Amino acid sequence: MIEKINNLLKEIESFQASKLEEVEQFRIKMLAKKGLITELFQDFKSVEADKKREVGAKLNELKIKASDKLNELAEKLSNSVSSKEFDDFDPTKPVDFSVIGSRHPISIVRNRIIRIFDKIGFVVSEGPEIEDDWHNFSALNFPEDHPARDMQDTFFIEKTPDIALRTHTSSVQVRVMEKSKPPIRTISPGRVFRNEAISARAHCIFHQVEGLYIDKNVSFADMKQTLLYFAREMFGDKTQIRLRPSFFPFTEPSAEMDVSCNICGGSGCNICKYSGWIEIMGCGMVDPNVLKSCDIDPEIYSGYAFGMGIERMTMNLFQINDLRMFFENDTRFIKQFGSVI
Repeated sequence: MIEKINNLLKEIESFQASKLEEVEQFRIKMLAKKGLITELFQDFKSVEADKKREVGAKLNELKIKASDKLNELAEKLSNSVSSKEFDDFDPTKPVDFSVIGSRHPISIVRNRIIRIFDKIGFVVSEGPEIEDDWHNFSALNFPEDHPARDMQDTFFIEKTPDIALRTHTSSVQVRVMEKSKPPIRTISPGRVFRNEAISARAHCIFHQVEGLYIDKNVSFADMKQTLLYFAREMFGDKTQIRLRPSFFPFTEPSAEMDVSCNICGGSGCNICKYSGWIEIMGCGMVDPNVLKSCDIDPEIYSGYAFGMGIERMTMNLFQINDLRMFFENDTRFIKQFGSVI
């Protein structure tokens, strides 16, 4: 594998382009879902344990160099196009003050979620995007050999294997539990990072809102009623929810929550894959081990937690079929949300 990586490094270093289309073709060849670099990351699972660190470092170097090369060429070619357009610019034309800015759809949905939970007493908590192993994994009951700790899922900081870009905003909840005494009722919106190939349905950067409620005698029924309230505030009074058994290291029991499709009313369409349901979040009762890690007595207190991806919810609400549009800053896309608050 090292030889393949070195060959791709040479190809990336020697690559040149005269058009933006050539840069995009090279990006697809290297970094798309079925690109050469993506395939190497998939093959990383079969690398021998004693070689994983060396191969992993080389793979990260390859991906970074490919991204830097593509960004460098794209910026260079874009500037050359912009300079030609500037030659035709007339500075004597009057300024048009009629254009009104728009909120980003991610911000619109994030603010809407915060407002809904604010009505029932949840406060907003924030934390660092660069986290240590304890807050991101260990305190949340992740075993040492859990796949989420693997290099292909997490962006670790070079030369500091215990420091990484956070993979979820649950790390904020750990910090809240360490510094506060129950009752605790908080939501943690924020940006998170995972080492995934960028496509219409996935990205290495996305946004989450995670919630936590800890007090005496908190039950699964309390969680269900809270989430039903949220779903109906978000999607309409006729919205139904269903909870399916699942597994998360930090909750037990755990569930995936679906809402009835608000596009077809549950009868089935391409948005809900003709099932009538759309998955929007994971949830469950906080595992006693997590409470113990944060010095909260599980014999006295119990609680529930939940987490949802803002991008997925935004795509459902506004019927957007390509997640990459959220990160391209295309003003034609953003302007569509000028009247939404």
